[in-house]
Amino acid sequence: MAEAIQTARVLFKIGFTLVLSVTACRLVFRIGLPGVELKWRGLALLVPLLLLIGAIAVELSVVPHDAWETAMKGRYSNFCLFFIPLLSLAPLGGFLWALRYGAPGNPGVAGAVAGLAAGGLAAAIYAWHCPDDSPLFVASWYVLAISLVTLSGFLLGRRLLKW
Repeated sequence: MAEAIQTARVLFKIGFTLVLSVTACRLVFRIGLPGVELKWRGLALLVPLLLLIGAIAVELSVVPHDAWETAMKGRYSNFCLFFIPLLSLAPLGGFLWALRYGAPGNPGVAGAVAGLAAGGLAAAIYAWHCPDDSPLFVASWYVLAISLVTLSGFLLGRRLLKW
């Protein structure tokens, strides 16, 4: 593990998921409070997006064109799509439970933010164990798995968080 964490790809993968989870959690902790300005916390979500775009640009510039597909597919995409949603179940449940005691203005958006935070936390945990480190892999499979959790949070939020 000490050797692996010294590579830029592994540091990016772990750093990206941690930045995403921190920014999304900061937003979910505020979204249930009525009348609280969320604009800057919402804009902070651009930081992980810009990190991902930058890492993809670097990856595409240093990896030969014929290796892009292999880097994107990786070897463990099925594990990623299974474990990130699985690991997000507890945080998503906790966030939704906490938001029920708040007053979110838009229950669906609050649920989606809860899903994004839960998916980010799950991805941060999973990133420590996933041997696929390419930013192209992260951009396709991690983002897809987190998006599934975000969508689930949106649907659950519309149902559970309305008041």
